Amino acid sequence: MVSFTVFRGSKEGKIVESTTTRNIGPDEVLIKVTHSGLCGTDEHYKHADMVLGHEGAGVIEEVGASVKSYRKGDSVGWGYQHNSCGHCKQCLTGHETLCAERAMFGYANLDQGSFAHYGVWKADYIFAIPDSIPREFAAPLMCGGATVFNALKLAKATDRVGVIGVGGLGHLAIQFAAKMGCEVVVFSSTDSKKDEAMKLGATEFIATKGVSELAVSRPVDQLLVTTSVQPDWKQFLPIMAPGSTIFPLTVSQDDLTIPYMPILAGELNIQGSLVAARQVQRDMLAFAAHHQIKPIIEQFPMTQQGITDSMERLQAGKMRYRGVLVV
Repeated sequence: MVSFTVFRGSKEGKIVESTTTRNIGPDEVLIKVTHSGLCGTDEHYKHADMVLGHEGAGVIEEVGASVKSYRKGDSVGWGYQHNSCGHCKQCLTGHETLCAERAMFGYANLDQGSFAHYGVWKADYIFAIPDSIPREFAAPLMCGGATVFNALKLAKATDRVGVIGVGGLGHLAIQFAAKMGCEVVVFSSTDSKKDEAMKLGATEFIATKGVSELAVSRPVDQLLVTTSVQPDWKQFLPIMAPGSTIFPLTVSQDDLTIPYMPILAGELNIQGSLVAARQVQRDMLAFAAHHQIKPIIEQFPMTQQGITDSMERLQAGKMRYRGVLVV
C-alpha cells in the first residue's frame, strides 16, 4: 500500500492538494511522476472533484508480481486510457479505445492522475519512453502527440495535409505530417505564427482572418482541426479534394454544424478520432524518437500555484505550446 500527493479539481474550479492511497496489484506498477503535460481536457474537468492530468511521465519504483515487461527504474508514460476488457471484438482487433468497458480519464480512476507525485497503473497501459526523448518532452506526446498521430496514421506521403491552428495539437501535427513526407498546409487566423510554422515543417501557410476564399495552391487531402472553436466551413469545404477527410480533434460539447451539400458533392469524409490505441501509441513514440519530434513547452512546478498558473495561461491562449508540470 502506498500513499501519495495528488492535485484535484473542485466545484469552484480551484486546484486542491490531496492524498490518495492505493494497493499495487500484481498487474500494476508504481510510477514516481517526474512530469505531466497539461491538456485542454484538464481545463474541462477542473470543476470536477477528481484528480487531474492524463499526460504522465516518470520512473517505475515498484512492479507487481505478474509484470514481466517492465523493471524498476524504467522511464515510462501513460495517457488517456487506463484499461479495457481485453476480450471484446474491439480489444482483439487493436481498437481498445472503443471497448464498451474502457477505462478513460474523467470516467475511471478519479482518485489519481498525472497531476500527482506518484501513480499506480496497469502495466499493459503504460508505455516505455525511448532514451532519446527526455520526459519533459515525452509527457505531452502521451495525449497530444497520440491524438494527432492517430489521425495521421492513414496519411500517405503524397497527401497534402491541412492543419487548422498552430497550438498545442497543431504544432505537433505539423511536425508529424512533415516527417511522414506530406506537404503540410497550415491555416491560422493571422501571419503571426507563420515563421514558426514553416520552421516546424509547413510547406504553405494561409492566414484566414477576413478572407472569404482561401488561396491554396492545390486541394487538401486530410484536414486536421486543432483549434478550440469550429472553423468557418464555407471557407474550408471548397479547398477539400474529392474524397478527402476532415478530422475534428479538439474536444467540444457543441454540435458540429457544417454545410450539407458540399459533403455529398465531394464525397467528403468526417472522421471521428480518439487518442491512439496502444500499438499506435508505441509507433508514435518510436517515430518521434527517430525523427526527434518534440513539443515546444513551457514548464511550471507541480504545486497548487504552479498548476493554477499553467491552467490560467492555457485558458488565456498564451501557452506556447504545451504546458508541462515538473515535480
